[in-house]
Amino acid sequence: METPLHPGTLEPGVERWHELKGCGARALPRPSRKRRGAVRKRHRRPNDPQSVIINEEMHMCFLAFALFINSRQVPKVGSTSPQELGRPNVHWECCGQQFEKVEDIHKHVANEHMPEVIQQTEAIFKMFAQKSKLTTVPDSSSDHNVVSPQHSGTKKEFDISKWLPDTSHINFDELTCVAGEVLLYYSYCDIEEPQLICTWQKALCHQLHLTGKVRISKEGINGTVGGCKRATEQYIEAMLSHPQFQSMSAEDFKRSAGGSHCFQDLRVGVYKEVVPMGIDPAKISYKDAGIHLTPEEFHRKLEALYNNTQIRKDTILLDCRNFYESKIGNFQHCIAPNIRKFSYFPDYIDTNLECFKDKQVLMYCTGGIRCERGSAYLRSKAVCKEVYQLKGGIHKYLEQFPSGFYRGKLFVFDNRYAIFANDDIISECSYCGVPWDEYRLCSTSYCCQLVLSCVQCRKKGLLACCTVCQEKESSTTETHSGRPRKEECECTEKRVRIPVMLPH
Repeated sequence: METPLHPGTLEPGVERWHELKGCGARALPRPSRKRRGAVRKRHRRPNDPQSVIINEEMHMCFLAFALFINSRQVPKVGSTSPQELGRPNVHWECCGQQFEKVEDIHKHVANEHMPEVIQQTEAIFKMFAQKSKLTTVPDSSSDHNVVSPQHSGTKKEFDISKWLPDTSHINFDELTCVAGEVLLYYSYCDIEEPQLICTWQKALCHQLHLTGKVRISKEGINGTVGGCKRATEQYIEAMLSHPQFQSMSAEDFKRSAGGSHCFQDLRVGVYKEVVPMGIDPAKISYKDAGIHLTPEEFHRKLEALYNNTQIRKDTILLDCRNFYESKIGNFQHCIAPNIRKFSYFPDYIDTNLECFKDKQVLMYCTGGIRCERGSAYLRSKAVCKEVYQLKGGIHKYLEQFPSGFYRGKLFVFDNRYAIFANDDIISECSYCGVPWDEYRLCSTSYCCQLVLSCVQCRKKGLLACCTVCQEKESSTTETHSGRPRKEECECTEKRVRIPVMLPH
């Protein structure tokens, strides 16, 4: 995952919530209020088409609300099976808070998360309309959706539990231990209803006590999650058993030592792109990607590149990552664009297009996902002889060639910042210049830049990303705890946004 997740556009859901309230429907729990005077009878018109529609929507809203509540449910210590998950043995966790009473989590969700509930309601209702079409739906369904219709009289409900693993046989400690692993994966596939996959992913990760980031869109899914190894195994099994992801295999999940502590929390959201390149997927599709090379094939290409002067002259080894990633680890003789975000990559290609003319291009990134559409964009320019990409990225290459042509560490987007690849240190301390490759966040509370500052420089108090932040940190007494972190500070704003490639 390249960027943190943020809540999607929620205003339409808010508007729909007010529409439902305006129709006299009371969908969700609200704080109790004392009534004054006699209780008035409500006169309903059951045959009114508008009432039927509203009742159906409210039923779906109840369902979405219940799914949201259940996804926040966590068993207390000592509770190990679904049979034990009665109210006294569970609590709910949301927004960094813990709720012991069901009434309190209901109020919290009603006050803070109604737009998300409404968004899920609309997705469920849309799927219901598409699949049922007001006719009887067979009990055995093989559609590729996270939920499936079930019959209960005249009402039809969607049950995501079909795609949740049975963890009743697993001890609670096996899902909440500290030591574990981090999974990195992606799958480009056409997803008709990404919001439903989002609902399922939230419930799945909460059930398995996983943290991390998952991006979902109509073009696929992109995730990195951490937890106990028993939990990650269950997660992989659940992913592979879901009809939507039948093209995936266990090999598509890259593993590294870690756990749930590697992430602050769990963030799952729906986006237009599974990796933010800034171009509509309908214009540049993953289906037009370059030729995939296995780690073995890529390694042979690199051997030929390093041993043959003519091949080196006709080939560009292109690192698709950001500058702070390639700074601490890369393949020898690569071209590493000095860009801060992958969304700058298309402009980088356009600015340096002449350099790619009649070249063979070997592209690589961390796990392979950025190369999918990055190579598709480069191929759309029709200037290269051929465009290849490393399948599984550096991660898979290092699994097979730990002493291969990659030097330094592999940057990862979690609290570890990097994972060990080999003993080489190819970067240096930003202050004194000694070899150093351990990142830390800038010490100023309003800056999120990464810093390479060695032990000795840290002891001197040199903890900021640049002298500008260092001076600001030492001169101000104002507290910045409530201020949001900035993506750029004064020093990074001076960087060239789209650098020009040096002559190859």
